[in-house]
Amino acid sequence: MPTATSNGITLTYETQGDPAGVPVLLIMGLGLQLTSWPEAFCQKLVERGFYVIRFDNRDSGLSSKMDHLGHPSLLLSFIKNMLHLPLSAGYTLHDMAKDAVGLLDVLGIERAHIVGASMGGMIAQIVAGNYAERTHSLTSIMSSSGRRGLPGPTSAARHALLSQPANPRDLECVVDHLAKTFRVIGSPAYPTPEVQLRERLTAAIKRNMNPAGTVRQLVAIAASGDRVELLKSIKVPALVIHGVQDPLVPIACGRDTARLIPGATLREIDGMGHDLASELIVTISQMIDAHCKGGPVPHARGSAAN
Repeated sequence: MPTATSNGITLTYETQGDPAGVPVLLIMGLGLQLTSWPEAFCQKLVERGFYVIRFDNRDSGLSSKMDHLGHPSLLLSFIKNMLHLPLSAGYTLHDMAKDAVGLLDVLGIERAHIVGASMGGMIAQIVAGNYAERTHSLTSIMSSSGRRGLPGPTSAARHALLSQPANPRDLECVVDHLAKTFRVIGSPAYPTPEVQLRERLTAAIKRNMNPAGTVRQLVAIAASGDRVELLKSIKVPALVIHGVQDPLVPIACGRDTARLIPGATLREIDGMGHDLASELIVTISQMIDAHCKGGPVPHARGSAAN
């Protein structure tokens, strides 16, 4: 895969579609890789005329690992965040937003539609707020403003996020652990078949696994503070997509994000949790397509108008 030097680090990226098409930059979430954007989802966007760019965030996948920044304790960082104590972070989400904009620079792209999921949604919000001149539109999926007082993960989701595999050196043990985690946070109405889920996780682990990097990203989220005032300043068209049954980032977070961004469109998907389920790829890609092209964004089938 090609690489680019951006903001002083190396990013691994992939492009799909006609370079003359409308660019859309996909930013993935905590600890995940560019391959976590489903291939079928990317192809749907390509079919609709988009030039799709996806990349590994710093500390994920094949991009630069920030090991020189140390290996923070996940539990200690979580406790400090809950107690509102200061966190020592080697970088913040604002640095990761600069990474994304730097990739656009390398590719010679002046403006792009910015789409982010979970932590990637937070980064996308920063790009739209701080780099409006580089942003055609924003789509924030299953993300949050980070505002204090919003509901947090369910106890089951929090436990799944903080737990560790019994033997992190054993592939099958790690796959078992991650499969259980994704079962907890995934879409209850659209569960991924077990064989497909395990194949996907095995491929991701073999490509790269960087637990220390995931913790550094988590600390970056906590150290970056909220984006309330930033969201209020966003002037580009914004779409917020959120699952009603999301146990990791509850639906109240999506509603709050949409409320804060002037003129934002909110689309809630009943039965969706904290993943991009295969059965929702068409629905989500249609929403993004309509949003990027300035048309009315369709509602998910069976979801109440919002």
